[in-house]
Amino acid sequence: MEPTTATSGGAATYVFRVELVHEEDGRWSAGVPALPGCATWGYSREQALHNIHDAVAAYIRDVQKAGEEIPQGAATQVITGPVVAVTI
Repeated sequence: MEPTTATSGGAATYVFRVELVHEEDGRWSAGVPALPGCATWGYSREQALHNIHDAVAAYIRDVQKAGEEIPQGAATQVITGPVVAVTI
């Protein structure tokens, strides 16, 4: 997975813990416990991680459009400075 870079200009970077499960049928399920209903799957671990990244981005856009607060739980980290996130 490619590194993700974010810079601060009044914006914040939200880091959400992702739960990955290798299913019996060979697929991978991915979900974000801090974002109710935010889940997806892929044929590979990498595809599931890519799909959950897209799902989280869409979830956050919808929350913001609705004028609601971004859900934050114990598994969420908010960083207000420039960051580089790498998933290995």
